[in-house]
Amino acid sequence: MIKKAILARFEAKPGKEKEVENFLTSALPLAEKEPETIHWFALKLGTSTFGIFDTFHDDHGRKVHLNGPIAAALMANASELLAHPPIIEEVELLAVK
Repeated sequence: MIKKAILARFEAKPGKEKEVENFLTSALPLAEKEPETIHWFALKLGTSTFGIFDTFHDDHGRKVHLNGPIAAALMANASELLAHPPIIEEVELLAVK
């Protein structure tokens, strides 16, 4: 059963919205190479608000993802693209369909 998830939310700097969107869509191939990441969603929540939601079977898979190339690239580009540091929440899934 899928029990663990990550919900990351971030706000693009004014004028950087398209660059954040492009960053997220370009990260899909990296997510596809992560066998322990079950689902990976790049989200546009508003004009300048974005997010990532991903799921894992266990804490190990979640930790591997948090230390992986997508998180590293996001943090490396955060000061250029984001208005504030990303909010990254480790989520416990109660029910999954």
